Amino acid sequence: MKKQYLWILLGCLGFVACKKLDQEPVSTATGNAVFGTESGLKLYTNSFYGMDFMPKHSTTKDAFSDYLAVRSVDDFLRPGAYTPTADQGPVNGWVWKDLRNINYFIANCNDPRVPAEVRNNYLGIARYFRAYFYMEKVKRFGRVPWIGKPLNVDDPALYGARDTRALVMDSVLADLNFACANISATNDPSRTLVTKYVAYALKSRICLFEGTFRKYHTELNLQSTANTWLNDAISASKEIMDKGGYSISTNGGAGNSYRQLFISTAPVATEVLQLTAADLTLNVLHDANWWWTSGTYGQKASFTRTFINTYLNLDGTPFTNNPGYRTILFKDEVKNRDLRLKQTIRSGDYKRTSAGAQVPAPPLFSYTFTGYQPIKWTLDDMYYDAGSLNNNSIPLYRYAEVLLNYAEARAELGLLTDADWASTVGTLRARAGITGGLTSKPTVADPYLVTNYFPGISDPSILEIRRERGIELSLEGLRFSDILRWKRGELMNLEWNGFYVPQLNTPMNLNEDGVLDVAFYQGTKPTPEVAGVTYVNVSATVSNAVNSQLLKNGTSGELTWMKEIARTWSDKMYYYPIPQPDLIRNPALKQNPGWGGDEIPVNN
Repeated sequence: MKKQYLWILLGCLGFVACKKLDQEPVSTATGNAVFGTESGLKLYTNSFYGMDFMPKHSTTKDAFSDYLAVRSVDDFLRPGAYTPTADQGPVNGWVWKDLRNINYFIANCNDPRVPAEVRNNYLGIARYFRAYFYMEKVKRFGRVPWIGKPLNVDDPALYGARDTRALVMDSVLADLNFACANISATNDPSRTLVTKYVAYALKSRICLFEGTFRKYHTELNLQSTANTWLNDAISASKEIMDKGGYSISTNGGAGNSYRQLFISTAPVATEVLQLTAADLTLNVLHDANWWWTSGTYGQKASFTRTFINTYLNLDGTPFTNNPGYRTILFKDEVKNRDLRLKQTIRSGDYKRTSAGAQVPAPPLFSYTFTGYQPIKWTLDDMYYDAGSLNNNSIPLYRYAEVLLNYAEARAELGLLTDADWASTVGTLRARAGITGGLTSKPTVADPYLVTNYFPGISDPSILEIRRERGIELSLEGLRFSDILRWKRGELMNLEWNGFYVPQLNTPMNLNEDGVLDVAFYQGTKPTPEVAGVTYVNVSATVSNAVNSQLLKNGTSGELTWMKEIARTWSDKMYYYPIPQPDLIRNPALKQNPGWGGDEIPVNN
């Protein structure tokens, strides 16, 4: 595995390319050395894994989502703070250099010295990456220009207009279909390479996105084509389900198997289709512990109580059916719940390792705003907390997502059966220790989900699949995409709330280990202080400045965070603006609706 992964890391060709569609492209590769042998094709396509748009060792993509309270409100959500002049960065902005490298390969991978089947395999890999690239651009900007070839400096397409969404996405689907049909590898033990089933997984993800986006974004006038995309999501998922040989991992039991997927160094190969690997000997490490446990380095990202409430009881009933759920204490609300909860946040008997010794580790308020402190990506040994030291692998595609894609697409088409439910959502909930509702789809809509998350949805199956998706795939970088496709941007305005505090000046034991952990006060800190207790000031002002951490009822209630900073959502925010410098260079692009200037039509 190490040799293979090093091949990916270091196997990059020195192609110089245009940074943007209106800048001069240059190619310095010589064709014979690369395109005349299989080893050359392999080396070139290995370079795609390191391109800017591809996910690396990041565990932080959901920091911009509805269910995490973070250190500061993103400018994108602050009224008037985000404009087309904002720097969108080298990865997310209107940047196209990686596309040229892919297109250059596709245009030149035609040397007859290499057998057609071999060439088509590598062309399939290249077209997989092009589909991935374009989907990221479409999610961010909506309509984009389809560029299917490397452009020369005098090519009119450098200053062309954007194409329709239908044209671009049909082209993306053609790339995916080619990749699925022609990539030859069906299994990669290292789980670092693109295989046929990885291509099907991307097709499943993209087709579900596009089908639901077209269904719920009626302003596009593409509703009539939504079902075609949903059927493609079903067929791609089913290909993996029937032929891929994957299964939901239960290694370690219901109380441990879920989290093992995210803290293991070696891939959990039964469930993970592809991952980004870490390796100490190659010094390929990442900073998950540092980001998720630091009070200064990361975003101090903490789950909100509104989201934590969606975790079911172990018997399969909604937690919010409990009459006293609004005022239940943290130590009690985490009991008898979906076992993924204790594998996702600090709670109960969670322990960490310090100098070889196991120590209780309740939520620590120097790291969390809400009390719901994530552990999904963090290793338990405190050694890893300071710096880029993590060696756990990061799954990019899991069989769990494939099952949920299949279930959601079937439900959206009104085709979901009890058998479908049992083999998808039921299987995932069984791993989580849930005992009820595993074999037949739900018949009653949960009012909590309708009221707090999806007021326009009445189908119980769709509601429960969305619940399951939020829980099973939390912190895996998919949440904001889901919000976009469901047209539920308003969720980004949800209150950042935390656990319930019954009264001031009373230390609380959060994990029932006999040691008091935290107390909340206003004004002057209580004296004498209790040893080991973290004291949190929830006064309206601290040092003559507005305090962001308060109690909802003044002296009791849920914790709240940063209510004084306004957040807003409007329909224009389903797409980012085209950066102003790019519009100046190429006015034919036009601006996205609502962002000012000469705007492109919202419909297709």
